[in-house]
Amino acid sequence: MNSASNDTASIDWDALRAVANEANTHAYVPYSKFPVGAAAITADGRVISGANVENASYGLTLCAECALVSSLHMTGGGRLVAFTCVDGHGNIVMPCGRCRQLLYEHSAPGMLLETVSGIKTIDEVIPDAFGPRQLAEFEASAD
Repeated sequence: MNSASNDTASIDWDALRAVANEANTHAYVPYSKFPVGAAAITADGRVISGANVENASYGLTLCAECALVSSLHMTGGGRLVAFTCVDGHGNIVMPCGRCRQLLYEHSAPGMLLETVSGIKTIDEVIPDAFGPRQLAEFEASAD
């Protein structure tokens, strides 16, 4: 996978999806029985993954994207340039709103997501988002 570019042609989506499929085999889903695996490429070329981890109190369940972002920081940090998410049958899953915000927080500008309706940028799946880039712009405008 060419990992440093967020040009969709340079991303091996099949290989990235295979990593997500492998990740979902590690999901802990005794309640919903709905495993989810996520995989992403970082700006420095690492491929990271995560799986959902449920909790008996349901509301404390961690989405696969949460595990992925934890992996991002545990393996050196950085920014995400490409992302995919799959269910236990290998079907593409669209991140929920909370996870879209989480991905935005850790994305490179123009990060690509494989969605149920094709490849989209992070800005297309969470338009008018607020995050670190907006805070940096605000701080820069105060000078």
